[in-house]
Amino acid sequence: MPDVYLGLGSNVEPGRNLRLCVRELGRRFELLKVSTVYRNGPVGFEGNDFLNAVAFVRTEKSPAEIMADLSAIHDLAGRKRGDVAFVSRTLDIDLLLYGDEVIGAYRVPRKDVLEYSFVLGPLAEISPDLRHPVTGRSMAEHWAEFDRVAHPLTAAPGILSNRKD
Repeated sequence: MPDVYLGLGSNVEPGRNLRLCVRELGRRFELLKVSTVYRNGPVGFEGNDFLNAVAFVRTEKSPAEIMADLSAIHDLAGRKRGDVAFVSRTLDIDLLLYGDEVIGAYRVPRKDVLEYSFVLGPLAEISPDLRHPVTGRSMAEHWAEFDRVAHPLTAAPGILSNRKD
């Protein structure tokens, strides 16, 4: 059963939508861990801050089945899809890693893992020894070299008080 990592984010009613997301992930997958929630400014547009976290799940489901489940959770949160990539979102769930596989059709591993503090930091927090499928280096190694001054993380405690530790 592959280890699957999901990036979670919201900047529209983010507390409510992240709680809905974690509840639904727990219904659909074996939810093992959820990182601390972090507050970050939007990337690529002006808007409200995002709340972001990373979830670690295990499942027998294929990437296509996972994506279908994520789409259904997006729908529950009232996410509207459009042509614009950088906009406010009720909920954004990204398939970051699917075991140690590289799957071009799903953009896995997602490039965000090594580009954004709000993805890499939470990954290193919950699975520091996890190896990136392309670089072969651990998330802790990548995080140790990440420019945290230019891309700071601000914890937003209490948002997911029932997260899995």
